[in-house]
This record gives sequence, C-alpha cells and structure tokens, in this order.
Amino acid sequence: MLNVPLYDFFLMSIVSGLIATTGMTLLLSAITKSGIANADMVRAVGSLFTKSLDNAAKTGIIIHFSAGLVFGFLYTFAIQAFEVQGFLSNVGSGILIGFIHGAVVSFLLVATVAEHHPLKEFQEAGFSVAVAHWAAHLFYGLLIGTVLGLMKT
Repeated sequence: MLNVPLYDFFLMSIVSGLIATTGMTLLLSAITKSGIANADMVRAVGSLFTKSLDNAAKTGIIIHFSAGLVFGFLYTFAIQAFEVQGFLSNVGSGILIGFIHGAVVSFLLVATVAEHHPLKEFQEAGFSVAVAHWAAHLFYGLLIGTVLGLMKT
C-alpha cells in the first residue's frame, strides 16, 4: 500500500507533521492576537485538562503537537495510499484532506466542545472561531502537502 520505504514514510510523516503543526499554531495565534476570533487552540485544549489557564499553554502545546504528529501520519498515509505523484498533486491532496478535516473539527468545536469547556472564555465558539479553525486546517493540509511534495522529489 505504501509506495515508499517505511523509513521514508516515518521521516516524511514526522517532518511534515512538525512543520504543519507549527504553521497551524502560529496562524491560530496570529488570528487570536489580531482580535478576529478567539482561536487560541493551545490554551483551549490545555485548559480542557487543567481546568484553568495555569499551565494550560504547556499542557496544550504538548497535546496539540502530539495530535499534529498523529495527523501528520494519517495525512501522509492517505496521500501515499492513493499514490499521489507530483508536487502540485501532493499540495492539492493535503489541502483537500485539510478541508474535510477542518470542516469536521469546526463543526464539532461549535456544536459540542465549546459548550462543555470548563472556562467561560472558550465556551463561545461562533462562526468566526469555526472559520478560523477551518482555515488553520486548510493551512495545515497545505503545509503537509508542500513538505511531502518537496520530500518526494
């Protein structure tokens, strides 16, 4: 099913996952700092576990990057499984997966996660928050596809 050696698959997954997660985190941070939306995923995820903002950033960054690496493997596996060839095809495939992934996450975030969040500042997730997270997942997919496209050439 994989059209690359296992070592290459793991290397591509880890590198693309780290780069894409870093990019996604920076984009969400920029959106939050700009005042467009409260898209602080790191502190929101961290405070789900800490139940406060104390140590939420540390906990959140560990969870966010761990999830980013797992999804890096899943995106890489999907792109490899479909034997995607060519730089632009890899980029397009990453964006497509990010589009779908972002739609699911944005819906779940607005529909369920926000209303059960222990902190008031993360309980209101409206349209702007959903769009911010959808855009961040599109960016994540774009970065995954770009890194894979570059690493395969």
